[in-house]
Amino acid sequence: MSIPTLPGISAETVSTARLRTRVLFSGAPDGIPVIFAHGNLTSATFWEETMLALPAGYRGIALDQRGFGESDPGAAVDGSRGLADMSDDVLALMDSLGIERAHLVGHSMGGGVLWSLLGDAPARLLSASLIAPVSPYGFGGSKDAQGSLCAPDAAGAGGGVANPQYAQLLKDGERGDGDMTPRQVMNNFYWKPPFRSPREEDLLTSVLQTHTGERDYPGDSVASEHWPGVAPGRWGVLNGMAPNNQPDISRLYAIEDKPPLLWLRGDSDQVIADMSMFDLATFGKLGVVPGWPGDDACPPQPMIAQIKQVLDNYAAAGGAVTEVVIEDCGHTPFLEKAEATHRALFAFISG
Repeated sequence: MSIPTLPGISAETVSTARLRTRVLFSGAPDGIPVIFAHGNLTSATFWEETMLALPAGYRGIALDQRGFGESDPGAAVDGSRGLADMSDDVLALMDSLGIERAHLVGHSMGGGVLWSLLGDAPARLLSASLIAPVSPYGFGGSKDAQGSLCAPDAAGAGGGVANPQYAQLLKDGERGDGDMTPRQVMNNFYWKPPFRSPREEDLLTSVLQTHTGERDYPGDSVASEHWPGVAPGRWGVLNGMAPNNQPDISRLYAIEDKPPLLWLRGDSDQVIADMSMFDLATFGKLGVVPGWPGDDACPPQPMIAQIKQVLDNYAAAGGAVTEVVIEDCGHTPFLEKAEATHRALFAFISG
């Protein structure tokens, strides 16, 4: 089911050397390119309002990343590469469109794509805007600001920790408003209640376009002797965000010509947080998941502390970092608090 675009947004199917997918465009073709990478369980549709708000002289570009939206259903994420499949897709899109350098904007999982791009191809980035990004140490299974693993096999992260009921509701295309339905999760965790988007039905369709299965969402897993008894497998986006599959973040500090970075987040984010409501260790600490081994062995991942330390190290190594925190805002500032987010984002890009 194709999602109708807002006036001023055009949608094209683009085939690159790596991926055939839907790509959204705004602005003049000769404008300075700004490429948007969406988060987990969403698609390019989430970026449309921001693309339309870009200042004159910029061209907005947003792709449905592999595993999501109208991307090739046969193009799975090899999680053993982290999110490099997705960052390579962005580079292939740039090559296909004849773009040498661009501003990159990534939300949540899309922020992870930007961490990968910064390490692999920093010269292609005019700047990187990380909006509520996943930690550079991945999601789940790590326990301090340095990203140390809670268990040697990264137990507690990857495809095996997703709620199977939720995955089934995604597969079934459930549009109801019951407990733990995609609509309920979106409206309670993607943003801070009582916010509701006027495009709720289109955004929900975007969520439901997530590709499901052992090679997609949630992906595969392996048994573990460590709590909670499951460790990351190879395939799917959740394994791509597992901490054992992330590249050495210190390579960012060695970049000679460092792109400037923006870290923008909401102050009430329940997804990327030091006690995330999507981290299994949080539920262990709260007594919801039995057998939790305690804070010394497996605390909730300190996601904000990890991001802050990496960005502090990046700045200490000569990089320019701007931090913006949006008040009374959850995980998706560019929809919840669009005016404040756009003001900060566009000032950073223009600068």
